[in-house]
Amino acid sequence: MKGLTLSRVAGLAILAATTIALPAQAQTLTISWWGYNGEKMKANIIEPFKKICGCDIVFETGNNADRLNKLKLRGGKGVDVIYLTDSFSQIGIQQGLFQEVDRAKLPNLADLYDLAKAPQGNYGPAYTIGRVGIVYDKAKVNPPITSWNDLWRDDLKASVTLPGITTTAGPLTVLEAGKHAGADAYEDTDKAFEAIAALKPNVVKNYNTGSELVNLISTGEAKVALAQDFTLASMQSAVPTMSWASLKEGDMATLNTVNIPKGSENVELAHQFINFILSKDVQQAEAEQGVDAPVSTKVVLTPEQAKLWTYGADMIAKLGRIDYGKLNAAQADWIDRWNEIFGM
Repeated sequence: MKGLTLSRVAGLAILAATTIALPAQAQTLTISWWGYNGEKMKANIIEPFKKICGCDIVFETGNNADRLNKLKLRGGKGVDVIYLTDSFSQIGIQQGLFQEVDRAKLPNLADLYDLAKAPQGNYGPAYTIGRVGIVYDKAKVNPPITSWNDLWRDDLKASVTLPGITTTAGPLTVLEAGKHAGADAYEDTDKAFEAIAALKPNVVKNYNTGSELVNLISTGEAKVALAQDFTLASMQSAVPTMSWASLKEGDMATLNTVNIPKGSENVELAHQFINFILSKDVQQAEAEQGVDAPVSTKVVLTPEQAKLWTYGADMIAKLGRIDYGKLNAAQADWIDRWNEIFGM
């Protein structure tokens, strides 16, 4: 018995030594995002971050709604970091799917524009910023468009394209219609949609994708569009005289956020990753290469680089913000009313 015990002890010692000699298994960070600009993200973010963290990175891809729904079905588990537009991240917050971030672990927040630091309370920051406004063909539209109210001008009959009501920018049409009617679209929805109905003669078609929008502009079917700024370069490639309108009321801000789901298994690593994508170097590279507009105040762009983006303190200070809590609550009713006017 004694000999057997010693043998077992020796065996355990060998096993322990062998176990210690094995390399530690790398952590795996799981990121949920859209999947576009993959090569640039790999070069600017993924490969440099892997060298810093010594970790593996895997992706879950898809549109906002599908990815958020998957996270909900899993009870907030299975993903460490999730990229979403602010309208969808607000839904995730309301559904209790995200945890609050530890801002002490995100020192690069200090260099962001205020709008990006805490756009939805103590949850994730914005890593890029955009705007919704009006784009028009300055060779065909005279006088120039200078106000949201110009969408209702008599000289723009069958000339305007609007984003569909279920797109990111679509509900903003309702908000602006309310203002045009002298009403709050949330408080007096009837007046807002009366203004939408009055706008219908000017609307040639609603679009649901960027490619649809560019096609309407390139064929000349539409010469005015309510659009997000990331579509501007494509429209100008098709029609060089397309111009971003300088609206006296200002444009509306759209943000892309990054959050940590409540079921993340790598919370420290998730914070490290978020802080990395907010760094000046990453933000500079993404902006210069036409991927995303910067939120870091440290980024400096040439006029040629900047013309694509919502960039600079002056421009960002003029942006209006959207209360997505209110908007998301109203959207089901708005979709029904919109479809009554424009059809499915």
